[in-house]
Amino acid sequence: MAQKNIQAIRGMNDILPGQTQVWRYLEDQVKAVLDGHGYQEIRMPMVEETRLFKRSIGEVTDIVEKEMYTFDDRNGDSLTLRPEGTASCVRACDEHQLIANNARQRLWYMGPMFRYERPQKGRYRQFHQIGVETFGMAGPDIDAELIVMTHLLWQRLNIRDKVTLQLNTLGSNEARANYKAALVEYLSARKDELDEDSQRRLESNPLRILDSKNEQTQNLLNDAPDFFDYLDEESAEHFTQLRALLDAVGVEYEINPRLVRGLDYYSKTVFEWVTTELGAQGTVCAGGRYDGLVEQLGGKATPAVGFAMGIERLILMLEALNVIPEAVHNYLDVYLVAVGDVTSGAMQVAAQLREQLPNLRLQMHMGGGNFKKQMKKANESGAQFALILGEDEVANGQAGIKPLRDQSEQVSIAQTDLAAWFNQAL
Repeated sequence: MAQKNIQAIRGMNDILPGQTQVWRYLEDQVKAVLDGHGYQEIRMPMVEETRLFKRSIGEVTDIVEKEMYTFDDRNGDSLTLRPEGTASCVRACDEHQLIANNARQRLWYMGPMFRYERPQKGRYRQFHQIGVETFGMAGPDIDAELIVMTHLLWQRLNIRDKVTLQLNTLGSNEARANYKAALVEYLSARKDELDEDSQRRLESNPLRILDSKNEQTQNLLNDAPDFFDYLDEESAEHFTQLRALLDAVGVEYEINPRLVRGLDYYSKTVFEWVTTELGAQGTVCAGGRYDGLVEQLGGKATPAVGFAMGIERLILMLEALNVIPEAVHNYLDVYLVAVGDVTSGAMQVAAQLREQLPNLRLQMHMGGGNFKKQMKKANESGAQFALILGEDEVANGQAGIKPLRDQSEQVSIAQTDLAAWFNQAL
């Protein structure tokens, strides 16, 4: 009996040639914005001690209770595939004293995260995030910088008019505790009217009820206590200044008093960029301030704020809006057609071109074949030009250049002039 072919784990997807070009385009756009603002890359391991996430995310959150990939290693230590990046970044910064004495850091990272969820479009069990974290800066100016950076990225990706910034403040720990008590009192008297998920959260994480997707629960919240009535003076002033900075640079936003984010460590500023282009998975970037997290994980009190964006969701959005530049899909500039007994000479020409033009994307035909077959491959490759070398060309030090994307005529030039010709043409 034949064995069944091994396939990828459900919710963990291969990213195939053709797709990777779009991923690289998005990553390059993000890196350009981050480099332009002086942010440095940090790379953390994908596996951490389980207690790191229990202490940071919160033991009664859905992520810790239901979604983490946790296992014991051979030493009996409980390890977890990272479900998000902030806690790992804080751990690394504290461990290597990058934020000792409130040193200022502007950092970013990129890579896979893991959550055991029901796979659906835009939500996978292995998903990829680009995260940005800053430390040592307590004012609203750094909050504003993060939001302005994302605003600039949307402009570069040509999707600015398709995303909306939602903004809120969660205040201090004391203000949030006072509001939580008032919210629980209000909802407890109406518990039978809540959906099942919200009834469970009423005991464990009541603030999450505010962003319930259940329509009846949302209607019930219309008469709930207003968080801004409980907001402490310092947080209120921080939020006012943040809004003034965003107004000054022309970043539009909506105040969403029910925006709470899904992780326990947030305080003061929280924000999300949302879209209607992706159906239920409407959040493409989200973040906020988490001033207490470093201390919560054993370090010294350090102000911090950051955000993360989902790569898969952004790519789905770029594809849906058809805003990916056509050039992104062209991974070759030149396809070298070598006809006859000219392999050695053709490889020499290719090597010289690559040395003279380090950024040239040149692929040489391999495996033989007549001229017609090789030109078919050249056309299918997406290259702009076919570089043609036959026995006569090699003997005479010449080469043919055939444009593949327009009706221009083939030209013949000296091999010594190829680098200059392609440098001007590409």
